[in-house]
This record gives sequence, C-alpha cells and structure tokens, in this order.
Amino acid sequence: MQIVNRSVLLIVFAASVLFSARSRAQNEPSNEAGAVFVMNNSVTHNEVISFTRAGDGSLHQAGTFATGGRGTGGVTDPLESQGSLVLNADHTLLFAVNGGSGEVSVFQVHGSKLTLVDRRPTGGAEPNAVAQHGHLVYVLNVGGSSNVVGFTLNAGGALRQIANSTRFLSTNNSEAASLAFSPDGQFLLVTERATNNIDAFRIDADGRLSATTINRDAEPGTFALTFARNGAALVSETGPAGGNNASTISSFLVLPDLTLSPGVATLGNANCWNAVTPNGRWVTCQMQRLRPYPGFPLDLREC
Repeated sequence: MQIVNRSVLLIVFAASVLFSARSRAQNEPSNEAGAVFVMNNSVTHNEVISFTRAGDGSLHQAGTFATGGRGTGGVTDPLESQGSLVLNADHTLLFAVNGGSGEVSVFQVHGSKLTLVDRRPTGGAEPNAVAQHGHLVYVLNVGGSSNVVGFTLNAGGALRQIANSTRFLSTNNSEAASLAFSPDGQFLLVTERATNNIDAFRIDADGRLSATTINRDAEPGTFALTFARNGAALVSETGPAGGNNASTISSFLVLPDLTLSPGVATLGNANCWNAVTPNGRWVTCQMQRLRPYPGFPLDLREC
C-alpha cells in the first residue's frame, strides 16, 4: 500500500486549493484544455497563481494575480478548510479568502488570466472558506466569535454585504472547516471540527439566514462538506485521533431534523477533502494511508 505524505497533500489542497476551469479565451492556443488556479496564502501578499492545462493534463504557469489582501502564512494546512478558493458554476468568477486581513476577493476569469474586480471585509476574523449560489455569497469566519456573513453578488462580480446577515455558529473558535449551499439554494450547512457539529440554516427570500440549528455528527472528525445533485449533503470525517482506517464519509438529507444516513467506510486515515465529479456520479475524497482519491458511486435514482 502506498503511503501518502499528508503535509504535501495539505499544502496542495488547503493552503493552495486547486480548481479547474474550462478556457474561454478565444485567442489562447487551441491545445489548452483549461486552467488551474492555486492560492499561496502568503502572510504579506496573498496571491492566486494560474496555470494553463494542456489536453494531456500537463500544467504550465501562466501568471500571478494579487488578491489585494493578506493570507495567514504557515506551511502545513494553515487554513484547515475546504473552500478557500472557489469558482462559480460557469467558471467566470473566482472567489478567494484573505485569512490574514479578514477579506474576500473576487476575480473575473478569462481563460488562465484573472482580473480583480472586488475586495470586501468579511465581517469577522480569519475567513477560511466561501460559498456562492446564484446572487448570494456567504463567507465563513473561523476566528473569535465564529460566524458566517452574507453578501449579494452582481453579474460583474461586485459584492454588497447583506444587512443583519451575520449568524453565529455553535461556539467561539469552532474550528469551522467548510460551508455549502444546497443545490436548490434553500439551505446553508457549516461543519465545525472543534465540536463535531453541523450547523444548518434555512435561507430566507431576502438572503438572510434563519437561526442556527445545531446537529451532532455521529462520526468523529467532521471536516469537509459538499452536495450531490440530488440534494444529499456529503460530509467527510477524519476519524478519531490515532484511529487506523477509521475515516468515513456520511450523507445527510437536509430535512427540518437533518436526518443522517449511515456513513460509508473509506478504510483510510485523515479523510479531509471531498468533491463530486462533474457528471454527478462519484464523490472523491483525499486521505492518508491509501492510494489518493478513492471514489464512491452516488445513487442517482433521485437525481
């Protein structure tokens, strides 16, 4: 069995989160299949670094783009989150958190080139993740009085904070790691590592959130959150400290009582990040002590 160095994976997937975007610039070489963006989380000048992606999957650095803010620095998984660098659905906008300066930046995407169009305070300390659905953006602030804060988004990428949109999580310094909108835009979920809680919010017509509904994850090590096309919330759990082959990935139905379906054993350690494939048929996750990126089929009967 191949042993994967966790610190390397954490640098790639947390401090420098990778996202793939299909190239739209007509003047770019025809052999370019898309672009990849990473964030360096620099404590002095946070930057997004872009790469062109060729048809064979090879990457070539294309440029460096300042977010206008500061990161938190650090080497091994300093943000401890999923979603610090996020593309919108049609890959025209890229959102980046600036954990050191407490801001969120928005770029317009032109192939492998970026244009900074907005930068706003997040209304809290140490933002480490951002989520977007339609004209709504919510930022997760992990430090101090842990909270989420909402913004409206216009077509050009400009943000405007929604008045009275701050909602606090179940505790201060919650070590919150991830947030995600449900596919229908009716719910927002947030994971907390310190408490092993999943906080659920209903989204009102004005974009504000309901009061926090706190739900205890039955599996230890609550970390990353994403949604399947059928509305199932998929949560990866790292497992108990020192546990061997104890990681799980659990699915929830987002109902008023947030019923939980049984977790699926991944037979690895430190299952942290997950993502649904573009065709919606598989969820992949990263962990230690297993070949990278095991995949699990999703039941599409209700999709």
